[in-house]
Amino acid sequence: MFMVILSLNDDKENRGIDALATVTLAPMEGVVDVYMRDILTRIGGFDLCVSEFVRVSQNLFPASVFYNYCPELKQGGKTAAGVPVHVQIMGGEVQVMAENAAFVAELGAPGIDINFGCPAKTVNRHDAGATLLQWPERLHNIVSAVRRAVPDTVPISAKMRLGFSEKTLAMENALAIAEAGVAKLTIHARTKLEGYRPPAHWEYLRPIVEQLDIPVVANGEIWTPDDYRNCRKISSAEHVMVGRGVIARPSLGREIAASRGNSSQQIMFDWIGILEVIAEYHQLIKAMNNPPRQAGRLKQWIKLLARNYEEAGPLFMAIRRFDSPDEILREVELTQERVFRAA
Repeated sequence: MFMVILSLNDDKENRGIDALATVTLAPMEGVVDVYMRDILTRIGGFDLCVSEFVRVSQNLFPASVFYNYCPELKQGGKTAAGVPVHVQIMGGEVQVMAENAAFVAELGAPGIDINFGCPAKTVNRHDAGATLLQWPERLHNIVSAVRRAVPDTVPISAKMRLGFSEKTLAMENALAIAEAGVAKLTIHARTKLEGYRPPAHWEYLRPIVEQLDIPVVANGEIWTPDDYRNCRKISSAEHVMVGRGVIARPSLGREIAASRGNSSQQIMFDWIGILEVIAEYHQLIKAMNNPPRQAGRLKQWIKLLARNYEEAGPLFMAIRRFDSPDEILREVELTQERVFRAA
């Protein structure tokens, strides 16, 4: 198991002159769960993961809720590959956020991230996520309360966008969060209203990076190693967070790691390598014990892979009506056989 993946997992030796820069695997609701974090960190290239957000509103959640979103809490807060996973919480009520953060720290979270970036309408209608970017003072109050509630040994970070409907509060929001005590700030280089539409406005990050005395992590539209380099050059941020880019190109973290080590190694998976990764993912998600959900995750990933692998399009069309993950695996295996015969 993981023969292809583990054979590549030696990137820490290739950091070279760029050793201080970090790459974080982004939280993506319904996509980057424990299984995706497992397989992508086995492939390599990531220094840190952030869990899917836990929406806290009126109550202190029981441990089971946090274990559901971040099972790695039972494994020292790390993936099987040893990459730390910070738990992300989201909400607009100061005391409830603080209480839940303190409890997550008790459960052994290596770090806690606060979500001020989610653009989803359902989230924003309930006083959470990017809607809070309209009030810098509220951001400061939430972060301050969380920082006071959590032991100093547990780092607090936050993620924001450039604004809600416009970018005029970007600097004020960043300063409000930074002055409240975060160890670092991730900025998705778009507003809430811009959603995920390209481009990402990396240039707006530069003055924030220059103003803040904490690390700023750039996020948005990093699909290739060239995007990674351009993002860092334009934003002046040393650190990046990658989300959709690595889902569509699973070797992206590894490729970035190679570029950080000034290596010319070509390590993007070919199509047969991707098919093997899909088969490994199928094995991992058996732990869900929910075949329809497993099938949904497989179809979702195969569809997203079509951005970089044209062969994923026909494969998705072949499996799109399947409700059984084993049926999907069989089609993947048949595709592998056809590729081998054609070689």
